[in-house]
Amino acid sequence: MVSQVTSLTGNGVADWVVQRVSAYVLALYTVVIVGILLIGQPGFEGWQALFDQTWMQVFTLLALLSTCAHAWIGMWTIGTDYIREHYFGSGADGIRLVYQVAVVLVLLVYLIWGIQILWG
Repeated sequence: MVSQVTSLTGNGVADWVVQRVSAYVLALYTVVIVGILLIGQPGFEGWQALFDQTWMQVFTLLALLSTCAHAWIGMWTIGTDYIREHYFGSGADGIRLVYQVAVVLVLLVYLIWGIQILWG
């Protein structure tokens, strides 16, 4: 039996909403970055000036948090769909736990690293 304890919100509908909202944030962020690339082709100084602006730092942080939330919901879904007793026998719960801990650790490292780069 799969428990909802480790899902992001503990509610399938709320997870669906978070997944969709994070996808829109990431799509908008991508459009902005591609637009900047198409308009100006900024060099290092241009990128530095852009990311020194508070609105861009906040927008990038929002995109980073959206990436982590989106990735966790997706990876949790994959883990609960494919790491089951049907495929792995009685050790499925242990394998799923290791998988979920690894995913959380990787996402935390990416989040902390991204915040350090952005605000450091």
